[in-house]
Amino acid sequence: MKLRDGGWHDRMYNNRELVPDHQDYLGRWSREAETARAAGPCELDIPYGTAPGEKLDVFPAPHGGAPILLFIHGGYWRALDKKDVSFVGPAFTRHGACVVVPNYDLCPAVTVPDIVLQVARSVAWTWHNAARFGGDRRRIVVAGHSAGGHLAAMMLACLWPQLDAALPKDTVRNALAVSGLHDLDPIMRTPFLQRDLSLTPQQVARASPARLPAPRHGTLYSVAGGDESAEYHRQNRLIEEAWGARRVPVCELLPGLHHFSILDALVDPSHRLHQLAVDLLRA
Repeated sequence: MKLRDGGWHDRMYNNRELVPDHQDYLGRWSREAETARAAGPCELDIPYGTAPGEKLDVFPAPHGGAPILLFIHGGYWRALDKKDVSFVGPAFTRHGACVVVPNYDLCPAVTVPDIVLQVARSVAWTWHNAARFGGDRRRIVVAGHSAGGHLAAMMLACLWPQLDAALPKDTVRNALAVSGLHDLDPIMRTPFLQRDLSLTPQQVARASPARLPAPRHGTLYSVAGGDESAEYHRQNRLIEEAWGARRVPVCELLPGLHHFSILDALVDPSHRLHQLAVDLLRA
């Protein structure tokens, strides 16, 4: 990658500047999320650890033995909350899935590698407690948007028995990265983000999916919006190049979508992105 200055990185990665009406999306998501929680059924703010952010929400499956979708919110590891994306729950419980939406602590209070470990603990909690909510712990799919897409890919690469000896090597069956960030080196060079993230080269090496060995198990689908920046397009390609087509058989740019509208597509039953997620749940 050609070295660029901080201003270029800010232009490539500042999605709120790239999408002037982003507040309309965030406001609508908040309203739809509140409606989803009120309609239920769901269990909110279940602790999966002891840190303040280590809580999750569960939208139980309508029947037992269901696949599990664990959905991770975005916000560049420094913003947003699980409650902002509750609308993802009903979009997939209607397909018979159990949906788990974890929170995590935000930078600068923690580091990006800290967040990776927190999300891994939420997956471990889900594996141990799946049956309680109608889920089949052998069928965990992790999906995420933006920074959540990065975290989803990291979960596929996780060495689970090192986290918890009870966990199988293939704890996460499949993953979906929506507008994911697979190499953190350019993020480290993006001034408006680095002020909060304080990434180091060592953290970049440890927490960049594209810099890690390809997982030995599972499948990753990687997508980005056709209207996102050139850097998001590059990040999307990068994980397929790093892990190969066997592990990343779907690597697509979805026409007409930007960084915010792509999350609407995920929950739209008529959209290809929604069907890709359903396919991973049924695999």
